[in-house]
Amino acid sequence: MSAVDFKFAIKMKKTFRMAVIGMVGFCLALALAWTGAAAEIENPVTPTQRIDLFNGKDLIGWKLFLPKGEDVTKTWSVENGIIKNTGKPTGYMRTEQDYRDYKLTVEWRFVKVAPKADNTGVLVHMSGPDKLWPPNIQCQGQHDKQGDLFLMGGAESKEHQGMTVNTPVPKRGPSNENPVGGWNTCEMVCAGDSVKASINGKLMNETTGCSISSGRIGIQSEGGEIEIRKIFIEPLKAN
Repeated sequence: MSAVDFKFAIKMKKTFRMAVIGMVGFCLALALAWTGAAAEIENPVTPTQRIDLFNGKDLIGWKLFLPKGEDVTKTWSVENGIIKNTGKPTGYMRTEQDYRDYKLTVEWRFVKVAPKADNTGVLVHMSGPDKLWPPNIQCQGQHDKQGDLFLMGGAESKEHQGMTVNTPVPKRGPSNENPVGGWNTCEMVCAGDSVKASINGKLMNETTGCSISSGRIGIQSEGGEIEIRKIFIEPLKAN
């Protein structure tokens, strides 16, 4: 091998070595980024005291989602300590943080009667990318049907098996909601893989063996003009 060939071989070896080091560094950075994202998803907060998810002033801590990129400020707003939602277009607001094992309380009301436009819902265990609809469990907010539980976006439970995605686990007994204009209290107890739903202090439903047990918390914009004055979570009571 000539001196020129030898120098060229050395140079190529160094170039190859640098390329390998660069590729290893890139893969390591990618792995760390993926691990960090996975940790964020897989380590939801379990409350040890009451956490007010609405501060009475603005929607800090919430993401507003409308599927076609519409102006969210025309759908969601805060005025005089109350969250206002026009119900149009369809979408949701959801927490930026994931949670698990908690009791959720939402105090809300329909603003007015509007035929076929009296719908909303409280969502728990939301996961995955924002879309209509990500995996979640919904406590139905439709007038006269509050307490039905929908398993959405591929979520499943023991009581829902064999049902279509648009068929809810039906509430137990007649509606317990207040007349339109009156405040309703929706409580959802999320414990492990079970979810209980109560409306105005009455247990309306329960589903068990749920395929999802943690995630974000959301409120639907789905036809009904609504107002919300409180959203908070609390630790589960000891058995």
